[in-house]
Amino acid sequence: MIIRAATQDDAPALAAIYGDACLNGVGTFEEVPPGPAEMAQRLAAVQARGLPYVVAEIDGAVVGLAYAAPFRLRAAYRYLVEDSVYVAPDAKGLGVGRAVLARVIDDCEALGLRQMMAVIGGSDNAGSIGLHTAMGFRRQGVMEAVGYKFGRWMDIVLMQRPLNAGADAPPDAPGLELRGV
Repeated sequence: MIIRAATQDDAPALAAIYGDACLNGVGTFEEVPPGPAEMAQRLAAVQARGLPYVVAEIDGAVVGLAYAAPFRLRAAYRYLVEDSVYVAPDAKGLGVGRAVLARVIDDCEALGLRQMMAVIGGSDNAGSIGLHTAMGFRRQGVMEAVGYKFGRWMDIVLMQRPLNAGADAPPDAPGLELRGV
């Protein structure tokens, strides 16, 4: 397995992997899969902030992705990011999610960031909850019945992981440049 930075050439594979999650999974509450052009724009937006967006390749095929994005756009959140992880259906159980998330965590620590959140769709999403727990995230709470997908109300599970010294020391890097709504 090769873990590398995503490129614009990966947009069709990103759209296929994420599109499957939109149509068949609870990890995202998005219901209409974005096409390759939209995924290319989303990739560019993450990378324009200097944040990691990585893919996993097996035998030359992209089989998973992970990235970090701002949690909220207010300045006080500049040391906090939210991760996203998606794995192709035929690559689940091969350690792809762990590999791409580990790389995103390492890259965010190199940026001097201090906290990472996971906002996991579905309180019954054992795969994502298990992955994040194994990677050092702690469950912080559940927001009940905040999304409606597949004909049912769905929860989100909030999980958090410290990066670097977490909250034990003042920041030693500038953090993300954030402003907006």
